[in-house]
Amino acid sequence: MIQSNELPSSARRIDDLRVRAVHEIPLPIELLREIPITSAAANLVFDTRASISRILTGQDPRLLVVVGPCSVHDITATLEYARWLLDFRRLVADQLLIVMRVYFEKPRTRAGWKGLINDPHLDGSFQINDGLRFARRLLLDINTMGLPTATEFVDPITPQYIGDLIGWAAIGARTSESQVHRELASGLSCPVGFKNGTSGDVWGAVNGVIAAQRPHHFLSVTKSGKAAVISTTGNPDCHVILRGGVRSNYDEASVSAAAAMLAGAKACNRVMVDCSHGNCGGDYRRQLLVADEVARQRHAASQHICGVMVESNLLAGNQTLVPGRTPAPGLSITDPCLGIEETADLLGRLASREVAIVAR
Repeated sequence: MIQSNELPSSARRIDDLRVRAVHEIPLPIELLREIPITSAAANLVFDTRASISRILTGQDPRLLVVVGPCSVHDITATLEYARWLLDFRRLVADQLLIVMRVYFEKPRTRAGWKGLINDPHLDGSFQINDGLRFARRLLLDINTMGLPTATEFVDPITPQYIGDLIGWAAIGARTSESQVHRELASGLSCPVGFKNGTSGDVWGAVNGVIAAQRPHHFLSVTKSGKAAVISTTGNPDCHVILRGGVRSNYDEASVSAAAAMLAGAKACNRVMVDCSHGNCGGDYRRQLLVADEVARQRHAASQHICGVMVESNLLAGNQTLVPGRTPAPGLSITDPCLGIEETADLLGRLASREVAIVAR
């Protein structure tokens, strides 16, 4: 009889042939105890999720705005941005529900830096233990100061480490059709947006919403690190994000078409518009034009757009990550972003008012 800690021997090795190393990471419950959520942060997360749910059902007339860096690579600069955004959030709170974009995982079509959790030291050392701690601590600090946070979940285990600190989450264009991510979204405690595919196809995101609203049973790990069958109730707070593709899809006809597809599927027919990616045609400055069109549609009494996404950082543009060279703070190392001056202009337009730029 094989003992519980033994595996059968084989004349030839046939398993883990391409695994170079295995490094254990802290159990989710260990990290949650090491960096516990505060009462202030928990209350903010709860209230933010409830407000977004009301926006999705039309009970709250405000526009949800998920705004912030394309990706987090500099914690000090990210906190500086958060302090600026918090001040701005208070100025427009009657018109906009601002949630800070705090993205730690970057899905890649081929290769590239995969984000702060995967490679927190930006040097290819892949110290994921550090990355998880950096991510949780940063989210806690931002929420504790009074600013809710949003992220994209790429790895299905990551939410066990940081999910309690997230007010809103995205499933990206490359994973909206993934069964694993649809199952994950069905059990997340926060509202979830599904992006249309990179080609621009919206049906994948629509089907993602429909699937995530239903109960699922799937394999995962518990916060204690044990393999388990997870049974979910389904997530009613799911919606589609229009991010463009081969062509943009933020115009009124595209928005109405997506809303009709969702209504026909008996799903939430209010959509979010991503001002970046395919909708800005590769020019980050065109995010302001997209926001203007969103504002126009809302002023025309359209009920279809519930929110926008904006890529923004302390400084405008981006930079190339060079091995061995410390990147400039506040300047994106992934997609180019608006600077805070342009961001203030954009948010002011969405709130239909002139707002003085809050000093850094």
